[in-house]
Amino acid sequence: MNGKMRRLLSGAVAFIILLPAAAAAAEAEDIYQDAAKYVLETVPEPQVGSIGGEWAVLGLARGGYAVPEDYFQDYYYRVEDYVKACGGVLDEKKMTQYSRIIVALSAIGKDPTNVAGYDLLTALGDYEKTTWQGINGPIWALLALDCKNYAMPQNPEAAVQATRDMYIQKILDSRLPDGGWSLVSGTDSAGKDSVSEPDVTGMALQALAKYQDRPEVKEAIEGALACMSAYQNENAGFSGWDGTENLESCAQMLVALCELGISYEDPRFVKGGNTLFSHLLSYYQAGKGFVHTADGSGSAQMSTEQGLYALAAVKRFAAGESSLYRMEDAAAVETENYIGLSGKIEDVHVMEITSKGKTFTDIAGHSAQTAVEALAERGIINGMTETEFMPDANMSRAEFAAIIARGLGLASEGGRTFSDVPETAWYYPYIKTASGYGIINGVSDTEFDPEGKITREEAAVMVARAAKLCGMNTEIDTFAARNLLAGYIDYVKASDWAVSALAFCSKEDILDNTVLELRPQEAVSRGEIARMLYTMLERARLL
Repeated sequence: MNGKMRRLLSGAVAFIILLPAAAAAAEAEDIYQDAAKYVLETVPEPQVGSIGGEWAVLGLARGGYAVPEDYFQDYYYRVEDYVKACGGVLDEKKMTQYSRIIVALSAIGKDPTNVAGYDLLTALGDYEKTTWQGINGPIWALLALDCKNYAMPQNPEAAVQATRDMYIQKILDSRLPDGGWSLVSGTDSAGKDSVSEPDVTGMALQALAKYQDRPEVKEAIEGALACMSAYQNENAGFSGWDGTENLESCAQMLVALCELGISYEDPRFVKGGNTLFSHLLSYYQAGKGFVHTADGSGSAQMSTEQGLYALAAVKRFAAGESSLYRMEDAAAVETENYIGLSGKIEDVHVMEITSKGKTFTDIAGHSAQTAVEALAERGIINGMTETEFMPDANMSRAEFAAIIARGLGLASEGGRTFSDVPETAWYYPYIKTASGYGIINGVSDTEFDPEGKITREEAAVMVARAAKLCGMNTEIDTFAARNLLAGYIDYVKASDWAVSALAFCSKEDILDNTVLELRPQEAVSRGEIARMLYTMLERARLL
C-alpha cells in the first residue's frame, strides 16, 4: 500500500488519503451514515450525560441523521424530568453540566432558557463557579452561550457576575508556555514544562473561533495551531497525555479547524500525505463505530460519539454550512410537536401561560399552591374571587367540568344535554364538551346536578378518563389495583367501579400518597382537585 492509502480498522476498506473535495465529502457522508446508524442502535434512548446522551444528540442532530420522530422529543422529556428532579440545580460546582445540555438542546431546536420552568443559562452567569472546574468551565460556557448567540445571563446569586470577555480572557490567560492548553491550564499545577494536550487545545480553539477577529485572540489561535502542528505525528494523528495516539485528540482538533474555517488539508496539518480527516477514519470500524486507539482499547462508545460529531463538522464544512457549534440554522421545533404523549388524541392541546405570576392571597404555603398557580397562569382554574382561591372549599361538578375541559384544551364536541344545565349557564359548554369526550356522566340519564359536590373516587375516575385521552395507560387489573391501594387503611371503602381509577391515580402520584386514608366517598376540595389535575397534566407532558 503506497503513502496515499490507509487501511481502515474494519480490516478490508482502503481509501485515497488526499481525496478531491467532492470525493472526501462523499466519503464523510457514507461513513457518517454508518456511524450514526450504530449510535442510534447503541443509544436508543439518550439520557442526561455526556456518553449516551448529549454527544450522541449533538452528532445526530448536527449531522442531519434521520432519527425516529420521537427520538429527540423523548430526550427532551428526560431532560425536563431530570431538571425538575434537581429543582433546577444540576450541580453546585460543575457548570459544564449546564453547558453540555444547553448545547444539545440548542442542536434540536429547544429553548434552554425554559426547561420545566428553569433557565439553564443562568448558572453560566456565575464566573467563580464556572471557572472553578478549570479550563473546561469557560470553554464550554462560551460554546453554550455562543451556539445560538444567547444573551449573557445575569445571575443574582453570583459573587462575581460573568461576561463573555471574562471567559475569553480566562482561556487566553491559561495558555501554557508551548502555546496550547491542557487540563492543568490556569491552575497551580501548570508549570514551564507543562505540555499541551491536543483534545483540550482543540476545545479551546473551538470556543475562541468566534472571536478570531480580535488581535489578541488571533495571536493565541495561531500560536496554538503552530504548537499542534509541531506535536502532530507523522501519520497526522496526536498522542494524548499518556503518549498513546487516540481518536479524541484527532476529533477535537478536526472540529477546531472546521470551527476556525480552516480546511483539514491545510499544509500545517498534512503529515506523510495524511490529514486529520484521514487519520480520524483510521479508527473507524464498519458497522461498529469508532475505537479509541489503534489496538481497540478504551471507551468505544465515547470515541464513536466524538467521532460522529467530528464527521458532522466535516460534512457541514464541506457543504459550506454553518459550523457544528453555530446553531442559528438548527430547526426550530414547534412546541406542539414536543408536547404530550404519543398516544394522546389530536384534540388534546397544551394550554399556554397567559397570566404569568398569577396567584391568590390564601394559598401561600398551602400544599396545593404550586398546582393552583400553574393552572391559574394558564387560565385553567379560577379563584372564587379575584384574590381568593379558597383551596379547602368543595368543588362543584360544574366547576370540575370546566377545569378538566380547559386543562386538556378541548373545544366543544357534541356531548349530551341535561335538563338541569340550561344553555344560558356559564358552565353549559364545558359540561357539553366534557361529557362529549366521555370524561363525565350525569347523575341520571337526564340530570347532571351541576352544583353537586364531587367525591374523591368520582374525581379519580374522571381524571383517569382524561388521562387516557392524553395518551396515558390507565388500565390496571383488579389484583394489581388492590395491591396498589393496600397502603391506604380505608381502601376497602372504595366502590368497585372506582378501584382501577383510584389505583391508577395512586400509582402516578395523582392522589396524595403521603396520607394514610383514601376517604373515597368524601367530597374533594378545590385544592385537591387542582393538585390532581396538575399532576396528571405533568405526567402527560402537557405543562
